[in-house]
Amino acid sequence: MIFRTPSKRISTKCPKKKNARGNTTLPDNLYAAIIEVENSELVKEALGEHIFNKFIEYKKIEWDMYRTHVSKYEI
Repeated sequence: MIFRTPSKRISTKCPKKKNARGNTTLPDNLYAAIIEVENSELVKEALGEHIFNKFIEYKKIEWDMYRTHVSKYEI
């Protein structure tokens, strides 16, 4: 898969080149995404402190429920 920018082509097969250009990847799981959002001043400013704190709290609860859930396939 190739992503095109106006001046460059960025191949997903070469992560070292992507990182050298300053491109980053999306978080691998919900917990990593929560940590990214928790460190984001932009999201905190956009949501307001009260909503931001509740959002993070609920997302951590959601992650914990997902993490500890045992499906029928795991039994």
